[in-house]
Amino acid sequence: MSKIRRYLEDLRHDKGKTCDLSNKKVQKLNSDSLLLPLRILYLGDNNFETIPSDIGKLINLEILVLRDNDLLSLPPEIGDLQRLNELHIQCNRLTVVPPEIGGLDLVGPKQVFRCKLNPWIKPIMEQISKDFTHIFDFLRGATYNRLYRNHMSAPQEIIPKKDKSKKTSLAKN
Repeated sequence: MSKIRRYLEDLRHDKGKTCDLSNKKVQKLNSDSLLLPLRILYLGDNNFETIPSDIGKLINLEILVLRDNDLLSLPPEIGDLQRLNELHIQCNRLTVVPPEIGGLDLVGPKQVFRCKLNPWIKPIMEQISKDFTHIFDFLRGATYNRLYRNHMSAPQEIIPKKDKSKKTSLAKN
């Protein structure tokens, strides 16, 4: 049994609410790993390129840390995480995010949304650099919805993976 599977089994028996798989060099997350009643899920500093759509089943999740991976996309089901008040997606290879993220309540004094150091398409980069709080309005809009659909249906340039051997300090946003 792999270390990760053993860790998840222990967590299941302990009815843990926090799962920390940070910095474990994990490349793939199995859907059955996402059946725990978690409030906090740390998946940062790994090698994920995708996250299973079953992430949306973690309806009690409040904190999701996906920073410093190799994520190329996020599943729209992240928008189902209505209790989420922290989302960390900085330092990945994301160019767009699903419009459903615009429906999350991640703007305010007790919410955290970190997304910098991704190779965003120009319209997202402009929104982030203008006034960070407007990004969610932009993501909910019809213009972005159309842009997202067009972007996802077009052939994508594969963005090279980062060299993680020379990792610097974490980005704030």
